Parts: sequence; C-alpha cells; structure tokens
Amino acid sequence: ALVGPSGAGKSTIFSLLLRFVIAQEGTITLDGRDITKIRASELRKHLALVPQQPTVFSGTIEDAIRFGRDATTQDIVEAAKLANAHGFINNLRNGYSSRIEERGANLSGGQLQRIAIARAALGNPSVLLLDEATSALDAEAEEAVQLGLRQAMKGRTVLVIAHRLSTVQEADQIIVLEKGLIAQQGTHNELIQ
Repeated sequence: ALVGPSGAGKSTIFSLLLRFVIAQEGTITLDGRDITKIRASELRKHLALVPQQPTVFSGTIEDAIRFGRDATTQDIVEAAKLANAHGFINNLRNGYSSRIEERGANLSGGQLQRIAIARAALGNPSVLLLDEATSALDAEAEEAVQLGLRQAMKGRTVLVIAHRLSTVQEADQIIVLEKGLIAQQGTHNELIQ
C-alpha cells in the first residue's frame, strides 16, 4: 500500500508503473524484466488500474466491461461476478445490454466502481492497481465494492493508493510517502507502534 498526503508521489508511482511517465533514474521491473524493455501493450496486459473516478462511455454495460478487448459474454459475466456487479446488472431492465448514459449518469458511484473492477478483472492481470477505489463512496456502496475488490485481489499482486492507514490495514507492506520520498515502511502494526 502507498499512503501519504496529496502530492507525496503516490499517483506518480502508478504513472511510472503504467509507463505513462518514464523514470529518469533507476529501473522498475516486472518479474525481473525492466518495464522499459517490455512493449507497452504487453505490459498493460499484466497491469490493471481501478481509478478513484472510473471512466465509462455511453454504450451497454457489456461494452463498458469489455472496453475494446476480445471477450465472450461468459467472460464478461464471470468478471462481473468476481467484481460483485452481476446482481445489480441482472436487476436492470436489460441486464448486460442496459445502456449507460454519458459519464454513467444513470448508475450510482458504487455500481460504476464495480463495473471498473469487472473491467480490470476481465484481463486477468497479475498486478492490480487500486487508486483510492472506495474513497468517494458511502458506507453501503463501499461494502459492496470492498467485497468485489477482495474477490478480484485473490491470486494477484495488489498495489493500493490510500490517504488513510485504516484503509490498508491488511496490506503486507505499507509505504508512507512524503514529498516524493519514502518516509516510513512496514506493516500496519509496525507503523502504528
């Protein structure tokens, strides 16, 4: 988990991992391979981002989850189940064929977030990047999204950006960033002490 105040460098680390920004110094590796030596399209098959504010375009829910990938309807349903989205999708009048209005205006924040988790899970990435994935949700929506995240995180390396230590209590390692530098790191219990 990456924690720290706004501007500490958390999102920059995600941008570096996704190669939106190229590191000026040092090397970032994925399974021992320098990510600058991996084609961007191949790298992004291994990484999936669930942002704080997911972007959806108008179209069907199935299209929003597929997002340009080759995937069967069954693959999409399985990803939605994993993201705890299948239930609410099936309750919509047209299920997976339901239309999403521009910017997802006809869906709640929690529903949009679960669609984003399904989209990320569909590619079966080895690394899942969660950027404040529940910070803008109310308690009920957060619970549904947290269940989807827990299911999607199984068997993957997960990097989480959070502002509060309480959101990342279960992380194996928490890195506290301040002004672009690592100020502290350890487990939740070690950092609390």
